[in-house]
Amino acid sequence: MNLRNLAIWAFIIIVAVALFGIMQTTGKPASEEVTYSQLLHQVDAGHVKQATIKGDQVEAEVGNSHTITATTPENQDELVKKLETAQADIRVKPIGGNPVVSILVQLLPILLIAGVWIFFMRQMQGGARGAMGFGKSKARLLTENKNRVTFDDVAGVDEAKEELSEIVDFLKDPGKFQKLGGKIPKGALLVGPPGTGKTLLARAVAGEAGVPFFTISGSDFVEMFVGVGASRVRDMFEQAKKNAPCIIFIDEIDAVGRHRGAGLGGGNDEREQTLNQLLVEMDGFEANEGIILVAATNRPDVLDPALLRPGRFDRQVVVPNPDVTGREKIIRVHMRNVPLASDVNVRTLARGTPGFSGADLANLVNEAALMAARRNKRMVSMYDFEMAKDKVMMGAERKSMAMSEEEKKNTAYHEGGHALVALTVPGADPVHKATIIPRGRALGMVMQLPEGDRYSMNYQQMTSRLAIMMAGRVAEELIFGKDKITSGASSDIQAATGLARNMITRWGYSDLLGTVSYGDNQEEVFLGHSVARTQNVSEDTAQKIDMEVRRLVQMGLDEARRILSERLDDLHTLAKALLEYETLSGEEIVNVMKGIKPVRDDVEDRRPIGPSVSVPLTHADPKPA
Repeated sequence: MNLRNLAIWAFIIIVAVALFGIMQTTGKPASEEVTYSQLLHQVDAGHVKQATIKGDQVEAEVGNSHTITATTPENQDELVKKLETAQADIRVKPIGGNPVVSILVQLLPILLIAGVWIFFMRQMQGGARGAMGFGKSKARLLTENKNRVTFDDVAGVDEAKEELSEIVDFLKDPGKFQKLGGKIPKGALLVGPPGTGKTLLARAVAGEAGVPFFTISGSDFVEMFVGVGASRVRDMFEQAKKNAPCIIFIDEIDAVGRHRGAGLGGGNDEREQTLNQLLVEMDGFEANEGIILVAATNRPDVLDPALLRPGRFDRQVVVPNPDVTGREKIIRVHMRNVPLASDVNVRTLARGTPGFSGADLANLVNEAALMAARRNKRMVSMYDFEMAKDKVMMGAERKSMAMSEEEKKNTAYHEGGHALVALTVPGADPVHKATIIPRGRALGMVMQLPEGDRYSMNYQQMTSRLAIMMAGRVAEELIFGKDKITSGASSDIQAATGLARNMITRWGYSDLLGTVSYGDNQEEVFLGHSVARTQNVSEDTAQKIDMEVRRLVQMGLDEARRILSERLDDLHTLAKALLEYETLSGEEIVNVMKGIKPVRDDVEDRRPIGPSVSVPLTHADPKPA
């Protein structure tokens, strides 16, 4: 890097000196070539006021702006005497100028052309090393002494760590396995949603094994020139051989490892050549011993089958979103450098963040620390974590949003309807919180509390959820009339329709259509045109699906209307409490309907905290102006 900077500055200085020499030369007025006799005649006539003698060349200034030049004999005594007699100003310069300037002036055009060519070549190759570094690998080498990460820094993915620990054992002591005929794995593919720690796991493998770690992104192989990607793959493995045993980590491998020949427009030649070269290097004619390829992707379905076979990626390690125990461990890792108040309960935070990835939990801890810092607190309290969780899941509070009393009342009854039906229907998660404070795009929200991590739902839970989703619209209709229903239930209707369609087409909850999976109507965009996919649903079946979806949604609507009609007094009580207190916990909602008012002694008590899980259920969309 330093040599390159020196070369650039040297080039700039050379060009500047050459330009200065040119300006010095071209800045003088043009002179007229005359004979020696004509020069003497001008001197005798007294026209020469200044003369410059440079070897056998004499440059004389005649008049104000006219200059003449003449070649003189070797003996210039006569000319000098005449100039002295004419009282002319005589200057004498040595023979020859600065040779460096002369050479630079001649080389300047060549240097300029070479500089422009190098500049454009570097731009086209995207900053590859050297003017001809097209095929050089962009993989960065991380040694064990630089940003070392171990398995202690990775939490919440115990099964993945266990699978990868075998690779560490291979790298540390390969002879232990080779004695029994075992071979070192060629590659491991880390598969999981974004933010679950796939890259961190790969670095931890290298850190535990104490071997060099090459890291590169899949997009770094693809270049505008065909064949460059394949060349970079070859160069990357050549570098890895020199540092073997080592690990090569390719992040987002789906950028280069997609199905060959897939798509309406055919495959990309550059990407396919790169993939072919990668396949050969991983398991081709010449074996690469001591090199383990670890790759990460969140789209394994698009990868080429040849890339996934044993011998290339011998094992696929699933890195899922962590469960409640894993989330607790991850939160503790990110809390290492955060001063915590005594009321912080990590287990409660873990239960309150179902579906969060490792990156989401890191963001949660950071948001809580930022909130505490804004309020000049010395420690981060549980209240800060609760507020940060609400912000991450629902968006920031829109305190500046001015809602009319009519809209507030409408939102209170809407959210009260959701909460009341959620407390009544069977199989529903307990209500955790109801609020009419606008957040993000929502004017209000009801959150429910699962008892633990949930991986599936039964039919009763699904139909109960449909009733809860439709309860907001039913409450508006019962209280304000059908002509006063707002657009606030648009997201509720959309979510209920999506759930009902999945129940019919994917989960077989229809006696009319049976336990058959039906394809959705989907389209793909190709070159700006919408192209319909092959569908396995006839027109008659599509009508039956729509009819069954409408039946399920209507069932939820009818159930919500029945519950709210029977508990109309409770709905009025709950809505009035929401208008007064804006936010109510699940326990406070139950107490309000028993006639017990919430206690608001402290400002922070406006956001109740308890050992619960906050899961956004449904909310009211912003109403049109």
